[in-house]
Amino acid sequence: MARLVLLTFLLMGVSIVTAADDPRRPPAIAVEHVPVVPDELAEQLRQYQNVREAGFRGWSPDGKGILIATRFGNTTQLHRVPEPGSRRTQLTFLDEPVDGRFVPETKDGTLLLTTSRGGDENFQIAVLGGGAGRPRFLTDGKSRNLLDAVSPDGTRLVYTSNRRNRRDMDLYLAAVDSRESSMLMEVKNESWSVSDWSPDGKTLLLNHYVSINESHPALFSLEEKKRTPLPIPENATGSFGSMRFAADGKSLLVASDIAGEFRQLARVDLKTFEFRWLTRSIPWDVETIEVDPKSGRVAFSVNEDGASALYLLRGDEPVRVEIPLGVLGSLEFSPDSRRLGFTLARPDAPADVYSLDLESKALTRWTYSEVGGLDAERFIAPKRVRFKSFDGLTVPAWVSLPPGAGKEKPAPVLINIHGGPESQSRPTFSGLDQFYLNEMGLAVVKPNVRGSAGYGKTYLKLDNGPKREESVRDIGALLDWIATQPELDASRVAVYGGSYGGYMVLASLVHYSDRLKAGVDVVGIASFESFLKNTSAYRVDLRRAEYGDERDPAMLEVFRRIDPLHRAERITAALMVAHGRNDPRVPFSEAQQIVTKVRSEGRTVWTVYADNEGHGFAKKDNRDYVTAATALFLQQMLGESRND
Repeated sequence: MARLVLLTFLLMGVSIVTAADDPRRPPAIAVEHVPVVPDELAEQLRQYQNVREAGFRGWSPDGKGILIATRFGNTTQLHRVPEPGSRRTQLTFLDEPVDGRFVPETKDGTLLLTTSRGGDENFQIAVLGGGAGRPRFLTDGKSRNLLDAVSPDGTRLVYTSNRRNRRDMDLYLAAVDSRESSMLMEVKNESWSVSDWSPDGKTLLLNHYVSINESHPALFSLEEKKRTPLPIPENATGSFGSMRFAADGKSLLVASDIAGEFRQLARVDLKTFEFRWLTRSIPWDVETIEVDPKSGRVAFSVNEDGASALYLLRGDEPVRVEIPLGVLGSLEFSPDSRRLGFTLARPDAPADVYSLDLESKALTRWTYSEVGGLDAERFIAPKRVRFKSFDGLTVPAWVSLPPGAGKEKPAPVLINIHGGPESQSRPTFSGLDQFYLNEMGLAVVKPNVRGSAGYGKTYLKLDNGPKREESVRDIGALLDWIATQPELDASRVAVYGGSYGGYMVLASLVHYSDRLKAGVDVVGIASFESFLKNTSAYRVDLRRAEYGDERDPAMLEVFRRIDPLHRAERITAALMVAHGRNDPRVPFSEAQQIVTKVRSEGRTVWTVYADNEGHGFAKKDNRDYVTAATALFLQQMLGESRND
C-alpha cells in the first residue's frame, strides 16, 4: 500500500525554500514558514482532492428533471439533470460559489440564485430566466441578503436584509420579475426568519431565533402586516426547528423540544392552537419536515445518534422507511407527488442525489459523483464509540482506523473537532479523511464534546457561558481514552478544527501541549473578548447568547481566564493557522494575534492566509493548497507513516 515518504532533508534540518516560491500556491494565498509541497505529496493528494459531491436543490416545476449543486471548475455551480444517471448540464457560470432553487409554477426553469464575493457572506439574490443568459440581481450588491421563502404561485419572494443599517436583518417582500421591494417587518436587535408560506399565499410562518436553546414562532399576515405569536402550551420555553404549513393550511407541522429533551414532531391546529405530539416514541431530534402541497403527504428526517432516519406520516402515524447509513438533506416531493427527492451523504461515498418512490419505497440514484479515480472499495467508514469524561459524562465520537492498525502497529491520531459549537460530527464522507487513513496511516477521531447538537437539550447546554472549558476537558478525557486503545499511538496525536473548532484546537494546545504533537486552527477564535468586539454586527447578539456577554464584568473575567490568546505561552506544540482575510464571522485579526503571541514564544507556527476567502476555503485552488499544506504539516509533526 502506498504511503507518504517523509523527505529526509526535512528530518535533517536542511534549509529549504518556503511556499512563497511554491508553484502550486495560488496567487491569492500568502504563507509564512510553510515549506514547498513535495511532488510526491501533491501527486498522492491529487485524486482525493478531485472527489466530487452533489446536493439536491429541487425538482423542476415542469417535472423534467432536478436541480443540483456540484463543482466542475473552481467553484460550486448549479446544474440540471434530466433523468437519473444522465448528463449534467451546467446552468450558472459565476466565478464565486452559487446556490439556488427553481421558482415554483414556472415552465421555463427560472432560477433564484444566491452568491457572495470573496467569502464575505454578503449574499445577493438574482433571477436567472430559463436557466440561460445573465443573472438579473434583485439586491443592492452591498448588504447581506438571505432568501427565505417563495410564494406558492412563484410570483413573490421574502428575504431578510441588513441594508437599512448593516446590522439588523429586516424582512422584505419582492416580486420575482422586478427589483422593486418593500419592507414587511423592521427588526431591532433580534433575529427573524421565514420558515414557510401558507398555501393560500396570505400568511408567513416566522421563527424568532434567540439561541439554539430558545426560539419563538409567529404568524405574519401579509395583508395586515401584523405579527402574531404562536401560542405555546403552558408558556413552555424551548427551541423550534423545521416548521411547515399542512397542505390544507389548517394546521402546522413543527419540530420542537418544548415537551422534552428532543425536538419532537407536533401538529398544531390553527384554530385551537392545540399541540398534538406525533413522535414521543422516537428519542431523537426531528430535523427536516417536508409537506407535499398537492397530496398532503408529510416526510421528515430524524437525527438518530448522528445518522439520519427517514419517516413518512400515515395519517398522523410515523412510518419508518429504510435508507442506507448516512445523513439526509433537502427533502422535496416531486411535482407529480410520486417521489421524494433528497441528498444522501454516506460515510463511505460522496454525497449524491436520490429519490424515493413513495409506493414501492425503492431508491433511485440520480447522480454518480466522481471519486477521482480512486478504488471505492478502500474507503473506510467510521464507527461509533463512547468514552467517559472527567465528571462521568458519556461523550460520543466517530472513529476511523487505517488499514493494519493494531497493537503491533498503532496508528498516529488526528482528532477533528467540529465547530458551532452547536454542531455535530456525523457519518459523512470526506476525501481528505480517506487520504489520511489510506495514504498517511492516520486514525481519525471526531468527538461530539458536551455542547454538541443531537443528544438532547441538556447535553447542548453543558458548555454554555462559564462552562466553556469543560468541553475542552472532554478532549483531555479523549486523550486518556486514546491511551487505552492498543491500535492508537497516544504519543503521536494532533488536533484539527475550524471556526469554534479552531478555538477548541488552541484551547487543547494550551492545556495538553505535553500530550499533543500539533494543532491546526482554521478560521478559529483566539479570544472571545476580541471576537465579540469585532465579529459582524448582525451576528454579535446571537453569539453572546451562546458564549456569554463580554459586557458583563463577570463573564469578561471568564473570557480573560480561558482565552487561548492570554495563555499562548503554554502552547508548546507546533501550530498551523489558516484563515481568509474576508471572514465576516471570525475576523482575520483572530489569526493574526494568536500567531504573533505564539511566535513570540519561539514556537513553530505555519500560516496560510487567503485574500479572496472568508470563513473557510470555498475555491478549489485555494482549498487544494491548504489541504496539501495541512497534510505536509501533519506528516512532519507526527512523523513517518508506519508502513511502506
